[in-house]
Amino acid sequence: MENNSKTFFSKVKTYISDIVSLSDHIDTDKASQYIRSNIDFKGPNAYILAFAIIVASVGLNTNSIAVIIGAMLISPLMGPIFGIGYGLGTNDTSFLKKSFKNLIVMVVISVLASTVYFLVSPLELENPTELLTRTNPTIYDVFIALFGGSAGIIEISRKDKGTVISGVAIATALMPPLCTAGFGLATGSLKYFAGALYLFSINSIFIAIATLLAVKYLKFPMATFTDPAKQKRVSRWIAALVIIIIIPSVYSAVIMIRENNFSHTAKEFIAANKELSRSYIYDHSIDFRAKPPKVELFIAGEALSHEELNLIYKSAHEFGFTDDQIIISQNAATDQREMTDRVAIQSIYERSDQEILKREQIIDTMRKELQSYKTRELPYEQITNELLAQYPGLTNVTMTRGYSINPDSLGKRQEEILVILSAEKPISGENVEKLRKWLTVRLDFENVKLLQE
Repeated sequence: MENNSKTFFSKVKTYISDIVSLSDHIDTDKASQYIRSNIDFKGPNAYILAFAIIVASVGLNTNSIAVIIGAMLISPLMGPIFGIGYGLGTNDTSFLKKSFKNLIVMVVISVLASTVYFLVSPLELENPTELLTRTNPTIYDVFIALFGGSAGIIEISRKDKGTVISGVAIATALMPPLCTAGFGLATGSLKYFAGALYLFSINSIFIAIATLLAVKYLKFPMATFTDPAKQKRVSRWIAALVIIIIIPSVYSAVIMIRENNFSHTAKEFIAANKELSRSYIYDHSIDFRAKPPKVELFIAGEALSHEELNLIYKSAHEFGFTDDQIIISQNAATDQREMTDRVAIQSIYERSDQEILKREQIIDTMRKELQSYKTRELPYEQITNELLAQYPGLTNVTMTRGYSINPDSLGKRQEEILVILSAEKPISGENVEKLRKWLTVRLDFENVKLLQE
């Protein structure tokens, strides 16, 4: 029994080892050649970078996600970043310097090109969401860069390469932050410029760190061997850089989570108090800059009484808000005694979201009922013409849809179509039955009754 148990666990261990093992799938020599051949910034790469920058800038300027993704796929920026990680991992100082220099040149050219574009672009967006998302990086961007970079270097090292690099280029988003930095320079916004460069730094550094760790783990051939003391100093510098980069992103993530939770709770509180007695909350705003954050409610309709105000504050307490966090603005509300005709007409036209939704639901229900009625309408004229074609002697055709009720079971009723025919000469019983069967097929309804006057 004990031997069987050991054999089972040994098989499981071997199976798991086969799954996670990389040794049979990795070619470090080809990977090294690939990385070394993709750090140069000259010839085609220079043109491709310039074109990609313009494409990304246009995408950000027009809030077009598809265009931004296309620019990220075109960009050659990944090469020098992988080269920095590779140079650190293999102790290749000259290659590290070359990769770093090329990356700096690419960054400078990218920022300058995007700055020129945004200076000459006539398009200004009121809410440039794709630009704004590149100015406030968090710890989640660190995770994306680290694990995206890990996937990228493993893909580069794999014998049979696939399309992972394209996915890494999209996920880690190196081009958009540089374009946003150019936008910050063009508009004189230090917030945009600094936030975008910080995001680019996060992406670049953690892709390089992921490459460094993978190069060490996969045992890439070393260019030179350094003494342990120097290696320890390099490791300390890298660790210090990582900590310096991570701390602001963690703080930003904490702020983002708090604001998101506060906003969600505020919306629940407003939904619970949307409809008041003779007034309603028609809008709200949240001030996250205040300490603590505040929620301002905008009231329309009649001015709230003292009792109604107390009810709102009581409800706010149930959602975790204090009185100081709730600001009630009644500029659009009017006292009943001072209600003017203009305000009365305005209040008639002001509808809450729930009222509009109810009316839309009623209209939708009526529309469905009307459609159902139309589908059940019998084609009277067409059926009459077809019957006359078969029996020219018909003088009258009556057709209706209704229900038959059995007196013994009043709770049950059966739908039927009743057809009454009048003719110059009586129609034989056999022909009447043939007509009835024809009508069941023609009307696609089984319970057809055919009578003859």
